[in-house]
Amino acid sequence: MSVNKHTTSLDSYSNDGHLNISRQRIAILVNDMLNDFIYGDLKSDRASKIITQIRDLVSVARKKDVPVFYCNDEHVEDDPELKIWGPHAMKGTNGSKVIRELEPAQQDHVVPKRFYGSFDSTDLDALLKELYEGKGVNTLIIAGIHTHICIKHTAYGAFIRGYNIIILEDAVSAFTREDHESGLSYIKNNYGAQIKRSSEILNNLTN
Repeated sequence: MSVNKHTTSLDSYSNDGHLNISRQRIAILVNDMLNDFIYGDLKSDRASKIITQIRDLVSVARKKDVPVFYCNDEHVEDDPELKIWGPHAMKGTNGSKVIRELEPAQQDHVVPKRFYGSFDSTDLDALLKELYEGKGVNTLIIAGIHTHICIKHTAYGAFIRGYNIIILEDAVSAFTREDHESGLSYIKNNYGAQIKRSSEILNNLTN
C-alpha cells in the first residue's frame, strides 16, 4: 500500500539533543510487537511495559496523517534465526500476528520480514520512498523489540540508506536492562541515532 498525501513534519534533533526547527518527512516503525514475543514462548516481561507508549504513539500518528509501518517476523522453516531461537513467529500462525492491543489500522503498512533487520529482503525502503508525494520519508521513529537485536539491525539498515533515526527509549525493549542499554548506546554511537522519550515525540506531533 502506498500513500502520498502525508504532509506532517517534526522538528529535527541536533547532536546535543536540543530541538532545531526543521521540516522532516517522518514515519513510525513498529517492530515485532507480536504474540510470540509478548505472550508466547519468547515472551519478555519487559516487552509488555512498552505497549501503552506505542499505542499512544500510533494513535496520534494516525490522527496527524503520519504513516505507520509494522515490520513483523514471519518465518519459514529454513530461516537462519530458527537455529538460534527455535521456531517463532512462523508464517500463518497466531504467534506471528501483531498483539491485539496494537492491531494495525487499515491505513497502516504491514511489512513481513524473515531476518532481524526490517530492511533485509523486504520492500520497506521502496515503500518509504513512495510517501510524501514521492519525496520519500527521511526520518524514522522506531519502536518495538528487541533493542539489541532487531531494533539494532533495523537502525543499521536505516543508517546505510541515509535515514535520520530516532529511537524511543521508553518504547523499545530487550530481555534485560543491560541488553536494552547496550543496544541504545550502540545505535546512538555508531548510527548517529537520536534517543528520545515517546512523550517528547507526542508533544511535537500534537503542537
